[in-house]
Amino acid sequence: MEVERQTMRERQLRARDMLRGDLEGEELERYVEQRVVMTNFEKMLGWARANSMFPLTFGLACCAIEAPISLVTARYDLARFGAEALRASPRQADMIILSGRVSIKMAPVVRRLYDQMLEPKWTMAMGACSSSAGMFSNYAVVQGADKFMPVDIYVPGCPPRPEAVLYGFTKLQRKIMGNPDQGWRQRYDASGTEEWARGGPRSEPSPEAAAAYDEARGLIRA
Repeated sequence: MEVERQTMRERQLRARDMLRGDLEGEELERYVEQRVVMTNFEKMLGWARANSMFPLTFGLACCAIEAPISLVTARYDLARFGAEALRASPRQADMIILSGRVSIKMAPVVRRLYDQMLEPKWTMAMGACSSSAGMFSNYAVVQGADKFMPVDIYVPGCPPRPEAVLYGFTKLQRKIMGNPDQGWRQRYDASGTEEWARGGPRSEPSPEAAAAYDEARGLIRA
């Protein structure tokens, strides 16, 4: 369908004619086709959620300077993506950015904040420390935030640039809208390399792990 290029005045006159009831037949059908978008409720709801997110004003360590603070400045402007309204209360937020290392003592606090957030809610692990503990391979730091709470998107780096965080945010938006990007195992047909499916490095999977892996691979193919 070709869309006619019209000036603002022409569009105003056409809208006036439509409101008066002067448009009939083919002209009315063309006017409606150019302005009405057909979709379903789930897609519309996903689009609204993805473009009106309320991040939690929350920081753990040095990465907090890069994300929650830098992203709201004029240079990066998170408001372009509809997420500039950072909330100070978890009961008004639906997204949390784990920006920094998570210590053993801090993990229960973070989990409590996550449990108090609105449903549906999403989590971004920003930086190497919250994703996999980074350089802190010791007893005091949780070796990855996914050990105690679900994580939707990982942004690597130490610290990641604000552009990388924005890229991860747009990927999260596509996931919320129901059109997520494929993971690298799907892109490169690397199914079967998961450590959990093999029962550990250089080992054979247990019957339970093999059954769980076959079930998960069936869901991916479906």
